[in-house]
Amino acid sequence: MGDVAKDLTAGTVGGAAQLICGHPFDTIKVKLQSQPAPALGQPPKYAGAMDAVKQTLAAEGPRGLYKGMGAPLATVAAFNAVLFTVRGQMEALLRSHPGAPLTVNQQFVCGAGAGVAVSFLACPTELIKCRLQAQSALAGSGAATVAVKYGGPMDVARQVLRSEGGARGLFKGLVPTLAREVPGNAVMFGVYEAIKQFIAGGKDTSGLGRGSLLVAGGLGGASFWFLVYPTDVVKSVIQVDDHKNPRYSGSWDAFRKIKASEGFKGLYKGFGPAMARSVPANAACFLAFEMTRSALG
Repeated sequence: MGDVAKDLTAGTVGGAAQLICGHPFDTIKVKLQSQPAPALGQPPKYAGAMDAVKQTLAAEGPRGLYKGMGAPLATVAAFNAVLFTVRGQMEALLRSHPGAPLTVNQQFVCGAGAGVAVSFLACPTELIKCRLQAQSALAGSGAATVAVKYGGPMDVARQVLRSEGGARGLFKGLVPTLAREVPGNAVMFGVYEAIKQFIAGGKDTSGLGRGSLLVAGGLGGASFWFLVYPTDVVKSVIQVDDHKNPRYSGSWDAFRKIKASEGFKGLYKGFGPAMARSVPANAACFLAFEMTRSALG
């Protein structure tokens, strides 16, 4: 099996592990990000992450925490295959000779390149996911009320294609998606490699155990969100914005309005669930990738 095929396979397995571990956290993150600012003197729909979990379970049951998983699950193979394959091909280009280890700086470059490629898959997938996840957050204030606007991932895609400018509508939020994925993946892969090299003490990192890979993957994923979280908030609010009566004219307008109405804390809504998700989800992803890649020889 060639290197590309190995990266495709291992990336798919890693992505599935990441999705299963992290999707409930992601659902709560999007609900907190997309809830409207409360009227003057009124409390927000969700008081915090735990309140969002309680309301979601009360209104939708445990399945509500996995709402919107169909879209990323359907594309997880393509998304992670592209991410790890592009990264692998860039590694091959940057190596001085086959098998030569890369520096942390070179891994930053590889991650950035992979981020560009995956943005074009991530944008439509996340638009569908966010709209499904945000339905109850955008509904009325009743905790037991869930708005049913979309019947599922395919229904979201059909409605967007029909009423929001065709395929162009699925790429709403592409600019903030790129602004998230490029620097985010650069830092994630750079930090992942730096931690592996630190743990290995400057020696070959290929012999690191599962615990070391979990630590490196978890901290790499945390660095992704720590760096780009406000960009993710902007992406989410744009993607769930009503196309008939939009609140935002673009990414910069969304940033300004959120900051003006809610302050900088508005750009960090859902940050707790995102960070709580990033460590176990990315630890699982990198461990599954490395183990699958190693098993394939």
